[in-house]
Formats: sequence, structure tokens, C-alpha cells
Amino acid sequence: MLKKYVHIFFAVIFISSILVAQDKTIPDYSSTPRKDVPVEYTWKIDDLYSNYESWQKEKEELIALASQVDTKKIGWTESAGKMLDMFEFNDNLYLRGTKLFAYVSNQSNVDLSNSQYNVMKGEMQSIFVNLGTKFTFFRDDILKMKKEKLDEYYKQEPKLEAYRFSIESILLLKEHTLTQDQEKILSMAGLMSSTPSQAASFLRDVDIPAPEIVLSDGTKVLLNTANYLRYRSSKNAADRTLVMTTFYNNLFKFKDAFAALLDGAMKQQLFYAQARNYKDCLEAKLFSDNIDESVYTNLIKYVRENLEPLHRYLKLRKQLLGLDVMKYDDIYASAVRSVDKKYTYDEAVKLVLEAVKPLGDDYVTILTNGFNSRWVDIYPNKDKQSGAYSNGVYGVHPFVKINYNGEYESVTTLAHELGHSMHSYYSNSNQNFTNSQYPIFLAEIASTFNENLLTDYMIKNEKDDMFKLYLLDKYLEQARGTIYRQALFADFELQIHKKVEEGKSLTPDFLNKIYLDLTKEYYGNDKGIVQVDDYIQSEWSYIPHFYMNYYVIQYSTGMISSMALSQRVLEGTPGAKDKYLDMLKSGGCNYPMVLLKNAGVDLNQKETYTNAFKRFDNLVAQMEDIVAKLKSEGKL
Repeated sequence: MLKKYVHIFFAVIFISSILVAQDKTIPDYSSTPRKDVPVEYTWKIDDLYSNYESWQKEKEELIALASQVDTKKIGWTESAGKMLDMFEFNDNLYLRGTKLFAYVSNQSNVDLSNSQYNVMKGEMQSIFVNLGTKFTFFRDDILKMKKEKLDEYYKQEPKLEAYRFSIESILLLKEHTLTQDQEKILSMAGLMSSTPSQAASFLRDVDIPAPEIVLSDGTKVLLNTANYLRYRSSKNAADRTLVMTTFYNNLFKFKDAFAALLDGAMKQQLFYAQARNYKDCLEAKLFSDNIDESVYTNLIKYVRENLEPLHRYLKLRKQLLGLDVMKYDDIYASAVRSVDKKYTYDEAVKLVLEAVKPLGDDYVTILTNGFNSRWVDIYPNKDKQSGAYSNGVYGVHPFVKINYNGEYESVTTLAHELGHSMHSYYSNSNQNFTNSQYPIFLAEIASTFNENLLTDYMIKNEKDDMFKLYLLDKYLEQARGTIYRQALFADFELQIHKKVEEGKSLTPDFLNKIYLDLTKEYYGNDKGIVQVDDYIQSEWSYIPHFYMNYYVIQYSTGMISSMALSQRVLEGTPGAKDKYLDMLKSGGCNYPMVLLKNAGVDLNQKETYTNAFKRFDNLVAQMEDIVAKLKSEGKL
């Protein structure tokens, strides 16, 4: 049982102090070498290993331990005791391996120019490949066992019960697991599996010549991907149109190559699905998590039935942007004028801690301890990786990387990543190593849950109506991108998979038409909501997720679920908080739909979706009320 990721922490110390803001200064270490950044602004990496020598010593011990696999695997399923010993041995190997990798990965990400970390990462990758090779017997041996024998073992050795779900997950795939030789062939074919997506990425981001445009102020811009992302939200409508049309018309010139690559990726996914005896690619994607295909199709169905809240929001944005006609070109423009508001990191910490209070004293105490124990690496420094993540390390604690700049988005990023961290913390504190990794399908719930709480807290406590309008617009724009846009992607992906499953090929004309028709439908082109011009037909070639085999659904379902769960907690629904926290504590001890249903959300029920859309609509109504008030005061 390979574990790619691990999470978190072992002790909770009650610390009542909360960091207090001193001034409005946001330190700038963006040009400062990592070694010169004040230690209080960095994560406590020493909690993993005190130095390179201790890391090296642990690595050598892991290699020595791994050499015992060939001996220990002999007859390991012959008794309950031997089976338990092998599971615990497997846990120990991967626990130590993930801790070693977390150290070098985290170190590398905050100091990318340090070549030593690249060498160390290479060493760890080799170790994991070796472990994977050594444990190829694991699944095959379990699949040979009879249910009666396993039931007998559970009774004989109670500790084996902790591994029941892992065993049942392997048995679930029995009909879709091939012989060792066949599995080896599929594994070898995997060497080519990333080729279509890599080629599309190089084509899109590197090889296609970037056109030059001249903006309304005379600025010349080479329209590569980075500049497209920068200028598509320009304050000038003509510039937005120029950026969007030029970028996608340029991609259109390479439609044949992109179509061939996507066609190859879809056929590759179909090959794996058919080789493993699945009826289609969607079943192949969802089967291992025991998710019914209706969850996917219902998402699309209910989103299509509830486009009105999105259209209401887009009409309001059109009004705020002062447009006679809103075009797809205007989607990324800020509808609310920027509010010059900065938060020190200490203020951000205080806001997050206040916002999560509905989750109870225990949650706040653990999070406070995390801040005081330096879970977070705060500011940008020279050669630090951009972006943010949370990396929970089993038996230690989460390590959170952000690049704090004082903007409100940095505050939401902090809340988001700490949602992941607390999911890891609770999971690791309550589950054994094998069950500690929560399902990817649930991964975005805890993070967006925290963002929901932060938005609710900010709106309730913010006095400045203009900033409140900004907060609402930010949140709804995120919901548009996460729920509606990802559902559109899921819709498109389902249609192109079906085309390939019918034995046909994906042509540029087919892909362009399907994507353009869906975009017009979702954004209300025929209803006069948003004018969708033909250039957007090429946008599918810009989306890397289409190479990831039905990946996007979890963005939509994750936010829909977190909206439902957080709303129940905020409304004080009896048991809602405890059920949600129980889900976090459950880690990966059951299938995602079971864990979610236990928390109070059933993705098979229409009500779950309609409640999310109702919440979206209510927030649009709040925006409309604020707009009316600001207009009456002459502020808009």
C-alpha cells in the first residue's frame, strides 16, 4: 500500500496567547537569501531533522530496513500475527520514507537554488521506486485470500482490524486487477502515459510563438501565458478584448496538434480502462473510491438546472463594470474598485482564529499552538517557490508554505491552507498511518470550509460597505470558478470521452463546437447575459486538467459540500460541528461518500446542490443591496 502523502502532529499544548498586530509594515525578504530570513518567520523544519547528518543517518537506516522485505514476505499471509507484522512493517517503512522526503522537499521549496536538495530528492525517489518494486507481492497475495480466512484473522488478531478497510479496498478491485505479468506490462506502458500532456504543455507554454500586442496606453506586450494571465483582467475593456481574442486566436492556429494530443490522451485512458475490464473511463476513475457515476452526471445536471444564480451575478457585475454588453472578455475584470487595505501577518492570524471559532475551542487551541510552534513559512524570500501548500507529516505536524504580502487574498490563502492542515492534524491524530491519508475526492472541503467561515466573519464584522462589496465579489468569483466553470469542464470532458468510447476520434471541429456551445449555454449567451464570441472555442486547448482523467469534478463537489457543511455549522444545526470534525478525524478509514454522508452531506441528493445554489443566490442579493446603498450615497 503505497502512500504518496502523509500528514501531521502528535501533541496538543494549550496556548491561550494570540498574536497581536504591532504596525502595518509588511516585511520584504523577496531578495533576501534564505539563510538570512529571521527564523521567527520560517517554519520549524528542525522538528523533522536537526541537520543533514541526522537526515542522512535516518535514510541509511531506512535502506537497511527495506532490505528485510524479501525475507519478511515469505509466508506473511499464513497467520494473523504475520499479516499484522507485515502491515506494521509496511507502515513503518513508508512513514519514515515520507518524513525523509518531506524534509528535503520542504527545504528545496524555500531555497530552490540549493542543488544539494535536488540530489537528496533524487535519492529519495530512488528509494521509493525500490520500495514499490519490493512490495509488488502485497496486492497479489491479498487477492488470493478467501474472505473466510480474513474474517478468521480479524477475530484472532484484533489489531488487524485497523487494516480491514485497506484490505477491502484491494479486494474491491479484484475484478479489475490483472496477473503480475500483465500488471508489469501496464506499468511499463505508464512510462509513456504523461507524453500527451507534457507535449501539450510544451506546445502551449513554450513552443508556440507569443504574439505581440500594443495596449491602449502604448505598452507593448509579448502575450505569453504569464502575460495573458496578467492582462486579461485589465481595467480597460478594449485591452481585455485584445488580450483574450489574440491569445485564443493564436492557440487556434495549432488546433490540429492540440486535438491530436487530446485524442491520444483520451484513447490512452480508454486503453487502461478496457485493459482493467471497466465499462468506460468514468467507471475506471470512480470505482476505486466506490463512487457511483451518478454523482458525476448529477453534478452536471443540477448545475445546468441552476444557472440562474450565476446569470444574476454576471448581470450585477456587468452593472458594476459599467458595460452596455458584457462579453466573455470581461469575465476576469474586477467588478469592484480596489480597496487599499493591508493586513499584517499578525492581523491575518487573528482574523483566521476569530473566523474559525464556530468549530470550537479545541480547533482554535490546536491552530493557535500551530502558529506559536511555527507551522507556517510566511514571507517570500530569494529563490523561494511561489504559491502555497500544506504538507502534513505524520507524527510531526503540518508544514504550511505561503508567500504573505498583506493583501486580503493572502489572508484567505492562509485560512485555506490551514484548513488542509487541520484536516491532516485531526486525521493523523486519530488514525494509524495507513488510514491517515484522506481521499483526494474530499481534499478541497476542509480548505474551502475555512474560507467560507472567514468570508462569513469578515462580512458580519466589516464596516466599510465598499470593502464588504469587494469581499462578496471575491468569494462569488471563486465560487463561479470552482463550481460553475469546473462543472462546464466536467461536462466537456464527459462528452469527449464518450466520443472516443464510441470508437471515434476527436477532431478540432468537434472539440471547438462542443466547447463553444457549452460556454454559450453556461454563460447565457442566448439570454443576453454574456456575449460569447467564437474565439473562445479554442479555450479547451489551454486547460491542462483535460489530460487528468475526470479530475475536475472534485473542485465542484468539494466546494458544494463545504458550503453545505459550513452553513450548517454557522446556523448552529445540532451536531453539525461534531459531525464535520469527525469527518476530519476519519482520514481515509472509509470511502469518501460514506465519510461525507456521515458528516451531513449526501451528493446523491438534489437538495445538497440546490442549497449551495441558494447560498450563492443569497450572497448575490447581499451584493445588490450594498450596491443600491452605495449608489444612494453617491459612492458608486
